[in-house]
Amino acid sequence: MTTALQKTIKAYVRRGEEYYVAECLGINVVTQGKTLDETIANLQEAVALHLEGEDLAALGLEPRPALLITIEVEPHPRVA
Repeated sequence: MTTALQKTIKAYVRRGEEYYVAECLGINVVTQGKTLDETIANLQEAVALHLEGEDLAALGLEPRPALLITIEVEPHPRVA
């Protein structure tokens, strides 16, 4: 029985004290940025560098996997 390869790499972005922090859940990639846009760009680059030259199937990934990013945000306070 073969295991289905994953089409996505899941990542989680949260606000740190000074920077946004992005962490992949299935591979060892962590990065940060001052803005969400910078953090996501850094994450894309870090994942690409991490996977460069790797056997994606051995990592359980399909060729050219997509990033699925969950962003944690604070609820917007209601204005009275």
